[in-house]
Amino acid sequence: MDPRFDKIHDEPWNKIFQVVFFPDRIYHAEYLNATRCDRYRYVVDEVRAKLDLTVLKGQVFMDDRPFTNFLRIEYRSGRLVEAARQKSPPRLAGMGMYAWVKLMPEGQAEAEATVRLDICRWTDSYEVEIWQELDPPAGAFHDFSVLDMMGRDQPITRVAAFSPLLADLKSIKLIELAFREDHRDPVTGRVRPDDTIAWDNNFASSHEDPDKQPSTVPDKNYLINFQRGWYLDAADFKPVRYQNAMMEPDNPDFQANQPNVTEMRWMLQRVFGSTLVFFHEVTVPPGSVEGTHQHIGSEELYYVVSGSGVAYLGLDDDPSLKNFPVVQRHIFGIGMKDCREVAVSPGKVIFTKSGGIHGIRNTGTSEPLKFVAFLYHTA
Repeated sequence: MDPRFDKIHDEPWNKIFQVVFFPDRIYHAEYLNATRCDRYRYVVDEVRAKLDLTVLKGQVFMDDRPFTNFLRIEYRSGRLVEAARQKSPPRLAGMGMYAWVKLMPEGQAEAEATVRLDICRWTDSYEVEIWQELDPPAGAFHDFSVLDMMGRDQPITRVAAFSPLLADLKSIKLIELAFREDHRDPVTGRVRPDDTIAWDNNFASSHEDPDKQPSTVPDKNYLINFQRGWYLDAADFKPVRYQNAMMEPDNPDFQANQPNVTEMRWMLQRVFGSTLVFFHEVTVPPGSVEGTHQHIGSEELYYVVSGSGVAYLGLDDDPSLKNFPVVQRHIFGIGMKDCREVAVSPGKVIFTKSGGIHGIRNTGTSEPLKFVAFLYHTA
């Protein structure tokens, strides 16, 4: 990030904003591979994170002179560990693993490669740095403490197909990644059959595409997006319409002859970082209902922007609702449970943590009930 931020970082009037400026600005640039020797310095331009995955790109300086551009991949392997434990025999991740990496630059051909990641105790992650160049400038030499980290399957490596793309870091806006355990068993040394190797390719993740039928599209890989900003108009997004959303036929609200339809405009999905999954706009027509459901491993926030109706929350989810009416609701996949019923109108917020229950109904006769929703994984 712009080094001029250094000048304002410690000013008293700026303390309140450190939560905004701190992470991307100096994200552990002092703890990258070559910094074991003070002849090397990193400038981190961009950082993106998604669940267990962090990707950095920037420049390496050698003897205070610009040397090469780099891409660093860090992976904390929680999902891959779970995938490996489900294999037979169940196992933990070893000391190394592999990442499939696909660079998708603007205006250039895509390139992909598989690189090895090894444990980094400084960052408590598996990591690799892909440098545009490894050879030092004419007349210069690498320090021996960094030179022994360089090469194929080493913590600092070079991928020939990536080098032309790394020359223009700004053009690299999209990167796809997937991770797999080492093909060689770390205990026995035997090569594992391909169909027994555990992968983390953003397991079970999907997004909604209104131009496809069915609209749910598997993601298959992690997508890292380096675009810096979006200006959006909800009207530009085609809605996806769901009949009897979050309901089963044994739900009393299930309407076979008069389809209960909700409409969703999926505005931001795979571009999100961290644990965020989507941001969308939901329209519930008069008399329609979004089925009451329970969140497991995810959290969601509703903000009502127009219309009115009622929302349902789990009986004891919000202790402040003890004086609100108790109603029986059919919970998607679970059956009947007691819930609290609350009125909703513009400005009302429903926030549901993992394990919580929520649903919403338009009780009006003419005006749609509209709200926006954020969903994210618990971590």
